[in-house]
Amino acid sequence: MQYYNLKDNSQVVDFQTAVQTGLGRGQGLFFPKQIQKRTDIDELLALDVVSRNVKILAPFVADNIDQNSLIEIVKNTFGFTTQLRQVHDHAYCYELFHGPTLAFKDFGATFMANCLAQFAQEHKITILTATSGDTGAAVAHAFYKRPNIQAVVLFPEGKVSKLQQSMFTTLGHNIHAYSVAGAFDDCQALVKQSFDNTELVSAVGLNSANSINISRLLAQVCYYFEAFAQLPETERDEVVVSVPSGNFGNLCAGVIAYCLGLPIKRFIAATNINDTVPRYLQSGEWSPKETIATLSNAMDVSQPNNWPRIQYLIDSGQFPMSALTGFAVDESQTATSMRAMQTLDYISEPHAAVAYHSIQESLRDGETGIFLGTAHPAKFKSSVDDILGLDIDLPAALVESSSRDDLSINLPNDFQKLEKALLSL
Repeated sequence: MQYYNLKDNSQVVDFQTAVQTGLGRGQGLFFPKQIQKRTDIDELLALDVVSRNVKILAPFVADNIDQNSLIEIVKNTFGFTTQLRQVHDHAYCYELFHGPTLAFKDFGATFMANCLAQFAQEHKITILTATSGDTGAAVAHAFYKRPNIQAVVLFPEGKVSKLQQSMFTTLGHNIHAYSVAGAFDDCQALVKQSFDNTELVSAVGLNSANSINISRLLAQVCYYFEAFAQLPETERDEVVVSVPSGNFGNLCAGVIAYCLGLPIKRFIAATNINDTVPRYLQSGEWSPKETIATLSNAMDVSQPNNWPRIQYLIDSGQFPMSALTGFAVDESQTATSMRAMQTLDYISEPHAAVAYHSIQESLRDGETGIFLGTAHPAKFKSSVDDILGLDIDLPAALVESSSRDDLSINLPNDFQKLEKALLSL
């Protein structure tokens, strides 16, 4: 399969190049021109996770990864479970936080690291990524102590929960964390500036592990199929999926699954008050505003990098815009939804609460709702405890990381300072 630069269609690459390059010319995203609809969905859903995921991923990677290697990569990527938990009649939370860093991004980051290991050569690789919360931990864990790889994580100073932060700022070795004065969008801008500097890219072997890297998205496509496989067959006909959305990689993966033939009726792009996409879907006007800090901080993004991929699928006629609605949820509604789930004996955190509120407001008769649980509630212990009047226990992974020293370094919102730091690694 070939991957096109969505900003410069003359740049066409294979999967390996797309993964190793990250961004195309002019900061363009790599993406397949056409996603072939499958005719074996029922058969796929009946398979075990590894067999199913190999079949899903094979067409996307076959030019560069042989079948036996892909089987090993899939086994090493999908070694932890997901759980579809019923919250009440016709509403399920799909828990994606049972991996090593307790967040859905473990899947994409681990798959990318395993692919890069498959393509490994002797030359140095520097992974540069921006995080609004969970990406940093997933990337740091996936690349920790990998030979010939340095991983650099940029995060907005004071805008990531301490427990989230501890999972990527305390590792050391080949993991370097920089606290940037500004918002997540500023961190993203620095990443893009870095990739525009061809001399820097060449000097340090620059690559990105954000969801702009196509490998991350492909791994995430797989768990939408697993959600259906766990859903009772009697409830698979009218499925609505609510995706808590910040940088829109998770929703993009779901849309790819739809284009492959997974029978999702419609999606809800559930955001917090950083609502660029819901407003765009209503008005047709793309008008990002200044990013506002919220309880669901991993979604505090005003200029989502992955939206151009979804827009391409809409514009090319592969995904109907009518199958997507946007819903913006404010802070009061987020807290109210967390309390509502608590009364149903389900403890959740702000991001899933945004998705839950959206699905509660828009689910129609006869529909089954799935909202994504993207992070363990303990990663947001302070807000969860405060809103729900609890003192939730920390999982072992958070106990361990929070006991280590924070090794992050303050960095001004200045590209020249970042460039100097990257060249010094």
